[in-house]
Amino acid sequence: MKKVYITRSMPKITEQLLSAAGFAVKTFEHDRVIDKQTLLCESVNADAVISMLSDKVDNDVIVAASSGRCKIFANYAVGYNNIDIVAAREHSIYVTNTPGVLTDATADLTWALLLDCARRVTEGDKLTRCGEFTGWAPLFMRGVQVTGKTLGLIGAGRIATAVAKRACGFDMKILYYAREAKPDFEQATGATRVDLPALLSQADFVSLHIPLTPDTRYLIGEREIALMKPTAVLLNTARGPVVDEQALVEALRSNRIFAAGFDVYEHEPALTPGLAELDNVVLAPHVGSATFETRDAMARLVVDNVISALNGEVPQNLVW
Repeated sequence: MKKVYITRSMPKITEQLLSAAGFAVKTFEHDRVIDKQTLLCESVNADAVISMLSDKVDNDVIVAASSGRCKIFANYAVGYNNIDIVAAREHSIYVTNTPGVLTDATADLTWALLLDCARRVTEGDKLTRCGEFTGWAPLFMRGVQVTGKTLGLIGAGRIATAVAKRACGFDMKILYYAREAKPDFEQATGATRVDLPALLSQADFVSLHIPLTPDTRYLIGEREIALMKPTAVLLNTARGPVVDEQALVEALRSNRIFAAGFDVYEHEPALTPGLAELDNVVLAPHVGSATFETRDAMARLVVDNVISALNGEVPQNLVW
């Protein structure tokens, strides 16, 4: 019987589907990031490994897996920067991800962060719970308008498209930055392509929707933040290291920009010192895909990829 190893507890449907397909399933017994030694040992004995974005599947792990009978690392995420793709290709081990199924959930969360930051919802909730709300006043808790403003999207993929479509209901002007023009994106959203400095200087809300690569690491740093309006909001539901968080802390602390809403972090799960103490930032715990429906859909996609690989087929969501 072929064996599938799962590095962290997943929705029950995962094991149900794998068992129904005739595979033996073993899951890491602790609800935390798996340690490297355990991952090394289990990868040698598995035909397939279902990994998390938080798992570091480096060259050592790939080499160990290839010494056994492992055919695939099926990442339970859209991202796959946690896996050494070059090593996997060299050792003929498939790597897959789960694109598409979490688009709407992540777009919804982006908008939750946007509205929260703009209208200071989390800040107001904290104030009210502490008994500091003493009544309505003309200058009390003023935020920034959303309707009719300019949304700047960095990236033009599935999630950026979904975020842009939601912006139409707020009568927003949409700008986007991408290395190449995206005619389909423009047609679907009415967005206008501009260069990065223009987007940063014109947008009222800047939302990041790009993968983490050597070119995008610290794409938003001190110089880029300095181009933004003092009333602007920065949103990151993409990858943490795309933003230089120390530069962000300084900008928020000095009110260089109005606010920021983040679901991912540069040193996740650790926060850059100073970030948690600021009232003008909303910090979500990487829950962009955390709906019951989406996490189950991701599980189904992971299982489909595993079944294909172990049946001698090329998985649908191959990333190399």
